[in-house]
Amino acid sequence: MSSNATAAPRRQRHYIEASDVASAVAAMRDGARPIAGGTDLVVGARHGKAPLPDSLVGIHRIAALGAIDQLADGGLRLGALVSHATLQAHPTVVSGFTGVADASAIVGSHATRATGTVGGNVMNASPAMDTGAPLLCHNGVAVLVGPSGERRVALADLWVSPGRTCAAPDELLVAVELEPASSADGATSGSAYVRLQYRRQMEIAIVGAGAVVTLGPDGTVTQARISITALAPVIHRVPEAESAFVGSDGGFGAAKNAGSLAAAAARPISDVRGSAYYRSAMAAVITRRALLTAVRRARGEHVPVPASDTTFGS
Repeated sequence: MSSNATAAPRRQRHYIEASDVASAVAAMRDGARPIAGGTDLVVGARHGKAPLPDSLVGIHRIAALGAIDQLADGGLRLGALVSHATLQAHPTVVSGFTGVADASAIVGSHATRATGTVGGNVMNASPAMDTGAPLLCHNGVAVLVGPSGERRVALADLWVSPGRTCAAPDELLVAVELEPASSADGATSGSAYVRLQYRRQMEIAIVGAGAVVTLGPDGTVTQARISITALAPVIHRVPEAESAFVGSDGGFGAAKNAGSLAAAAARPISDVRGSAYYRSAMAAVITRRALLTAVRRARGEHVPVPASDTTFGS
């Protein structure tokens, strides 16, 4: 190498800390990427998946984004900075949105759950994210704030492909709002999220399924919402399985049939963690387990969180 050669200039990196949503959005408008827990962004950079952005805006000190609030209709507003550990243990989540607690309880490791946020999970748009299916089963809506103000986007429309959302680069997710299950007179509801996993910590879903089930006074299923994880480019609901389960007794046969329809709606890939054939076969099993667990909870039975640890016999 010539002694006159000059070293390549070092990349200039910028970090600012936002004190409120407006300052965060202003930084994003200038090209900064938001960071809070950083459990995907930093780990991805360390593993060489993508370099850290040249400009970052920390949003972890925006207190308003860390709240969980009950909505007037019985729904729930989850601030973007709410951690998985908080969701796993929050009394309102555990009692009324139990599938969300199931999913939050198995995200990554204890350290990941303590620092990782629901907002980061949602905006990373992984088709294997654990929280996605139960959030979708509660008709989750993303609340985005950008330079032009606030807009609301259903999660079903937010996720467009693996790792991509329809949000503009200068829009910040501030909350996810969830609908409650049906509250008709005499009705009872339960929810669950179950995944196929090889280990309990630091695992990514090979197959996952979320379910919200409502039973009428006579025990008949009056409403069912079913979502599948790691079985398509984006997490999605399965209307065919939902329709088949509604009107049934919520028993094993009905759940098995709905599971088969969920498997038929899957578009899995083959990779080092499982073949497409295996994933399709397991989609039927995992969906059946999620439905039966949701029904048990709707009937008042106690199924501990996370459901994935206790459903292998169903």
